[in-house]
Amino acid sequence: MWKVLYPHFLVDSVVELTPERLRTLGIENLLLDVDCTLKRYALQEPEPEVMAWLNLLRDENFKLCLLSNGVGTRIGQFATLVDLPYIAKACKPFPSGCRRAFREYGFEPSKTAIIGDQIFADVMAGRLAGIRTFLATPIAPEEEHWFTRIKRPFEKIVLRSFKLAYPDGIWKER
Repeated sequence: MWKVLYPHFLVDSVVELTPERLRTLGIENLLLDVDCTLKRYALQEPEPEVMAWLNLLRDENFKLCLLSNGVGTRIGQFATLVDLPYIAKACKPFPSGCRRAFREYGFEPSKTAIIGDQIFADVMAGRLAGIRTFLATPIAPEEEHWFTRIKRPFEKIVLRSFKLAYPDGIWKER
């Protein structure tokens, strides 16, 4: 049961995912959550270091796609700003948004990972889609909608269990 809730990897920020680290893991494609992963919920633009990271990955020929439960207009504006394709209203934790990215953008699941800040959305969607998952520390979670904040205490319980089982922050199949 816990497997679907456990991320494969923990990171403090997306910028920790260097091209070298991703290539070592065989990852060529990334599905990127937007709010509290790439940017603060209350702001439209990412921090400069996140924008530099996106540009670096593009320059290194990684395929990127935004995958958000947010509404199309708001996510579309952000996608235009960062010049990335996107899937809005992704219905995470269901894997349908991930699978849509596989179809529409030619992402091979075995070479694809998802990164996001929520266990009960991003990690579950990735796990159910059969791809690797990175759980990032949320950026300014106090700005989130109440329906996201209400899940955070439950995520802390899962995260505590994960950290006890995998203190190095890397999930290993047993």
